[in-house]
Amino acid sequence: MPRPWIMGTEMDYTPQEIMVAAAAREIRDGEIVFTGMRLPLIAFALAKQMHAPGAIGLFEAGLVRDTPAPELLYTMGDPPNIAGALWATRMVNMMGLLQRGAVDLGFIGGAELDRFGNLNTSYLGNPKSPKTKLPGSGGAADIASLSRRFVVIMAHDKRRLVERVDYITSPGFGDGQGWRERVGLRYGGPSAIITTRCVLGFEPSWGEAVLRSYHPGQSVASVRAETGWDLRIAKDVHETGSPTPEELTIIRRYDPQGFWTR
Repeated sequence: MPRPWIMGTEMDYTPQEIMVAAAAREIRDGEIVFTGMRLPLIAFALAKQMHAPGAIGLFEAGLVRDTPAPELLYTMGDPPNIAGALWATRMVNMMGLLQRGAVDLGFIGGAELDRFGNLNTSYLGNPKSPKTKLPGSGGAADIASLSRRFVVIMAHDKRRLVERVDYITSPGFGDGQGWRERVGLRYGGPSAIITTRCVLGFEPSWGEAVLRSYHPGQSVASVRAETGWDLRIAKDVHETGSPTPEELTIIRRYDPQGFWTR
């Protein structure tokens, strides 16, 4: 199946590949990272080889790695992820590391996200009689609540980025600045939202998303047109940096058939 390429730049790549590159850039050297599934699995591998060799990956299934798995993962419990792991344990121990405040960065996804970074993966419509029942939290609520910061990766359209989510599965900044402290959440909250169109950051003084960068082929206007609230724009908004040739080589070496990145 052909990939939906982003064309007309120095390099051609898919929306998912620029999302992987953007996600990898959020990982700092030496951090303990709750990797999540799909694109973050590749982002962790990319960051380890590019700029964060000291990062440690935690996997909800109960695995800890200081090196990426040697081949593409379809689930975090695949045998290549178990072989060579630093620690193969139980899920409860991964949750325990979160509760201790040991996790610097977590990656999660969502069906709906609102202007304060709250995520819904539970219900669409009235929770008492929902139009659609979604899969629920898994470990996402724990990651959002207990990581020192978290990053969301999701598709971008008005149905998903809404003024207010129907149900808060995983808390962002609640109703704005100071909310996390008021409800007893000690750490960070969302630091970035990486979508198929852009990267959103958060303004600490009010806890609301701002447009940090728009992907090549997009613009401030096109991103705002597909966002369900009056999106604020960062003063230094700019175009997202395209994946470099070296980044694309690593991504495609890890996912040669484009299973996650096409």
